[in-house]
Amino acid sequence: MEIFGGFMVMMSIIGLFLAVIWLIMPFVVFAIKGKQDRTLEVLEGIEKRLAALEAGLRCNTPHDADRETPSPASPVFVPESESHVDSVR
Repeated sequence: MEIFGGFMVMMSIIGLFLAVIWLIMPFVVFAIKGKQDRTLEVLEGIEKRLAALEAGLRCNTPHDADRETPSPASPVFVPESESHVDSVR
């Protein structure tokens, strides 16, 4: 009889635990679903704004592929005769 009593105590503890989980789980699922829906709305808004920015950049860029502009990182060569040191002497 003692084994049966211990088994019933274990089953009641497990049953209580499962009942609590069963009652709490819908609230957890719906909370996650609400956050996911809100994130999807924000992502769609970001995607629309990004598409508008890309369209604006396409309209503003010159279609001049032949024109080369020097990059700001490229060094500029200045001969010594034209340097400001010679003009000071």
